[in-house]
Amino acid sequence: MLKRNIAALILTIVSLALLYPGLTRPILQLVISAELPIIGKTTFYEQTQSILQTVDTLYHTNNKLVAILIFLFSVVVPFTKGVIILAVLLFKNFSLKVRLYRFVYIIGKWSMADVFVVGVFMAFLSTQSNSSIEANLLEGFNYFAAYCIVSLLGIQMAKLEKPVTI
Repeated sequence: MLKRNIAALILTIVSLALLYPGLTRPILQLVISAELPIIGKTTFYEQTQSILQTVDTLYHTNNKLVAILIFLFSVVVPFTKGVIILAVLLFKNFSLKVRLYRFVYIIGKWSMADVFVVGVFMAFLSTQSNSSIEANLLEGFNYFAAYCIVSLLGIQMAKLEKPVTI
């Protein structure tokens, strides 16, 4: 196995390890409050959720399409890409490796992981302009962002090796 494929294998395993806490740990905390006369600062709404909790909430509040899309593009596609890249790096059959790598290339275009991270970050920044809304990025965001970067590095490092014929 090429050194760069060993690096790609390690990066892919690390990315999959980062994906789990990225999906299950709290990603964003929203607090809506106001400064009221006499009473002082009053919190009206506070919510902290992970990506999977957000999918569950959306699904059970009749936003099933959005829930399914987030689940598909933030859970299923990233996990599938990671497992297939592992297969590409570990399988010996070159023609199978090429087909799997092409499949990863195709679904990679539909992966919304990086778009999701940017969207969360933009929501975070936009709420900072309103003193009544406080948004805090939490550890789940860091794990998910790290997953995105490490996963992309792993895929970029992977190189298909042609079999040596004697």
